[in-house]
Amino acid sequence: MPENPVLIIGGGIAGLSLASRLARETGVVLLEAENELGYHTSSRSARQLIPSYGPPVVQDLTVRTLALIRELEAGLPEPILRPRSFMLVGREEDVRDRASGHMHPITIAEATGLAPELAAGSFEAAGLDTTSVSCNTDILMDWHRARILAGGGRILTGRRVDAVSGGEGEWLVSAGGDTFSAAVVVNAAGAWADSVAGLFGVRPRGLQPYRRTAAIVEAGNPPAADGPMVAGALDNFYYRPDLEGVLISPSEAVPSPPEDARHRPEDVADLVGLVNSLTRLELGRVVRAWTGLRTQAADGVPVVGFDDAVPGFFWLAGQGGYGFQTSSGIAELAAAQLLGQRPFLDVSEALSPMRTGL
Repeated sequence: MPENPVLIIGGGIAGLSLASRLARETGVVLLEAENELGYHTSSRSARQLIPSYGPPVVQDLTVRTLALIRELEAGLPEPILRPRSFMLVGREEDVRDRASGHMHPITIAEATGLAPELAAGSFEAAGLDTTSVSCNTDILMDWHRARILAGGGRILTGRRVDAVSGGEGEWLVSAGGDTFSAAVVVNAAGAWADSVAGLFGVRPRGLQPYRRTAAIVEAGNPPAADGPMVAGALDNFYYRPDLEGVLISPSEAVPSPPEDARHRPEDVADLVGLVNSLTRLELGRVVRAWTGLRTQAADGVPVVGFDDAVPGFFWLAGQGGYGFQTSSGIAELAAAQLLGQRPFLDVSEALSPMRTGL
């Protein structure tokens, strides 16, 4: 018999959320290649959960995730979620094309009332999502980690998978000098998901990592601490207040190999110039900057479910920029699939690794 019923590869928010969900139900071991959890994309999040952001199935998972996080934070000394609206600005047709059921149009006067730093004439339409929230991702990840350990699960860092054998109900996985046996392997390897699949003889799903840069910048005229997150309808920038200044991003989506991505100073400098041209924030010194990788399938929807050709291999990948905001909803769905239960929100078909186009 395999030593572990479920072996999860990847210690970002996706793998942690699932392990947290499973630990009290079945044996779980989580392997992370780096020496710390959430080292790559999960530690480089904008920390904003936006129900109006993403395809319809992502929005449904976001709403479910928010409900689940609100349940768990009821027993914590401080909240994980705090209100912070999300505002979209730009040309009228661009805002209209990007708006969704969770966003409603607002007037120019209403927009500048909420974000008075916006320069006059820099946009002609705006939309507002008042269901959007900021997320303390550190508290959330710590809660998942504690729940895994309390449930008897194991978390091992510095364990990069380098060899695989077996299958048909008992995988043998070598990582960091140790070998683990498992009945089911979950691929939550983020930007490395297709590479990990290859080790198991599984067909890749065309999961492409994309660069996304962000920076904290000092501002001569900072936005209100409770001001909204503001984004361009053309996906060319966003900013929001931060304790150290203003968090900004060019919202770029540049293809990248799976790697420990680093920011390019010229990208940040160009972004500072763009935001200063559209606002009165008076952005200046860069406090720090970083780049993460958002990995997604061709249709922009996560890939979740058992592989159709290789028994015992489960996909949990392609969350794109929706990792935290769909994490609890996807973990609930994936745990139900792994345990043979009926999910609360059954979007299995939409997320299936066998769907058309992958």
